[in-house]
Amino acid sequence: MSRIGKLPIILPAGVTLQVSDDNIVTVKGKLGQLSQKVDSCVSVKTIDGQIQLERASDEIDHKAKHGLYRALIANMVKGVSEGFSVTQELVGVGYKVEAKGQIVEMTLGYSHNLVIELPSEIQVESKTERGKNPSLTMTSIDKQLLGQVAAKIRSLRKPEPYKGKGIIFRGEVIRKKAGKSAAEK
Repeated sequence: MSRIGKLPIILPAGVTLQVSDDNIVTVKGKLGQLSQKVDSCVSVKTIDGQIQLERASDEIDHKAKHGLYRALIANMVKGVSEGFSVTQELVGVGYKVEAKGQIVEMTLGYSHNLVIELPSEIQVESKTERGKNPSLTMTSIDKQLLGQVAAKIRSLRKPEPYKGKGIIFRGEVIRKKAGKSAAEK
């Protein structure tokens, strides 16, 4: 991970970075503000509009944290400047999704509808078009939170390998199994 940690992070226009005395990195941009506590073995510096991370020594743990915090800060910078988006499709007959504010109601073939309340940091939009699978698009500035919520929604009905029914990410390819073949008589 040290090769990743050595790469500089370029600060886009309108994005500011502050490092407090207790190693809390705060990134502010046009979409919002994110904070992350950084381990004391990694120091964060801003030089000529670029963020540089340096580690205290070449211990294995320090190398790993060097790359980890570089990736986390890079995701924070991208999140406050551009944001992140995840689109999931509900593949299956009768599968439906409806978003009302922060509440998402889904019909996934169970005896009851599933209702999920999303965190306030995530904006959600559902789309149902004739002839296409219903889709759910979530956007946020926090990549970690967005991924966690998307994984939780997917776990409600994972894609099965025979027909491909379930909740899939847009663009994801499900490898299907052949299934049973008819027995000869």
